[in-house]
Amino acid sequence: MSTVIIDYNSGNLRSAEKSFARCAAETGHGEIRVSSDPDTVARASRIVLPGVGAFADCRTGLESYDGLFEAIETRVINDGIPFLGICVGMQLMATRGLEHGHDTNGFDWISGEVVQITPDDPDLKVPHMGWNVLEIDHPHPVLAGIDHGAHAYFVHSYHFLTDDPAHGIAHANYGGKISAVVARDNMIGTQFHPEKSQKTGLRLISNFLNWHP
Repeated sequence: MSTVIIDYNSGNLRSAEKSFARCAAETGHGEIRVSSDPDTVARASRIVLPGVGAFADCRTGLESYDGLFEAIETRVINDGIPFLGICVGMQLMATRGLEHGHDTNGFDWISGEVVQITPDDPDLKVPHMGWNVLEIDHPHPVLAGIDHGAHAYFVHSYHFLTDDPAHGIAHANYGGKISAVVARDNMIGTQFHPEKSQKTGLRLISNFLNWHP
């Protein structure tokens, strides 16, 4: 059993690998691999897609690896293995991203759009950067043991507005409601960085490694 963290030159891979390896060792859930090889992805039991930077750049970067996205989509959509998107890796699950005047197609795995954060308090700066509390909107196995008010670490200027409110699993408040966790079927995504979110993040990672959707 292996969890593959996708390497496409966009993401905090070292921190993510360390956090996932720690949780895998503690839970006995197999090998953690960092790879951009489609054949390795095709054999994965679970897939993690990190992402840092602009939506369009991350989509272009992923597509620059021949056969990589196709391998991911086959395993996630056709085979139904667990998938975790982190930050822009979560946003890429949307129908489209609206960033810097560009309309970029996402994976369209969860219907919705990625739009800029617009706090109603002018003193709140964008990007939203730092610790914030989570408000759980819908229970989910990957959030087991993570309560209302748990702290998580965010760095982003855009967030995912799902068309179906049932796909919005948790949010944070930053001059208004911003999406923090989205999920559908065997897929879940976090706007915050679990690898930087200490106790909350490690619990989420362990839950993901134990998840059997």
